Amino acid sequence: TLNAYLEYLKKHLEVPCLLTGIEDFDWEEFYVMGPGSKKEYEELKRENPSYKDTFEFMSLEEEFDEDYGIFVNVKRVSDKKKFVLPLADLKPKDKKSKNYQLLDDYSVWFVNFR
Repeated sequence: TLNAYLEYLKKHLEVPCLLTGIEDFDWEEFYVMGPGSKKEYEELKRENPSYKDTFEFMSLEEEFDEDYGIFVNVKRVSDKKKFVLPLADLKPKDKKSKNYQLLDDYSVWFVNFR
């Protein structure tokens, strides 16, 4: 099913597309929800992607993972740093774009029904 979804997204995802995190990424939880140091969190965000960052969509990865789903290659707008992130963790910045519903449907499906 993930393979079919990947092929569907390749055909229907419109570019350019700016993305951001739906909620804090796994590495951020200790700092956002837990006792982590705010100073240390700010330092780590320089090298790691943050759910508050804006990313430029670059491409979908051909390989996917049963636990994390489809991956996407992105470039952080602020410093051009590249990352590979789970698509289910991202949403388009523009709520009015056709991509918004497309990626929201994927995230809901992946988290709840896969």
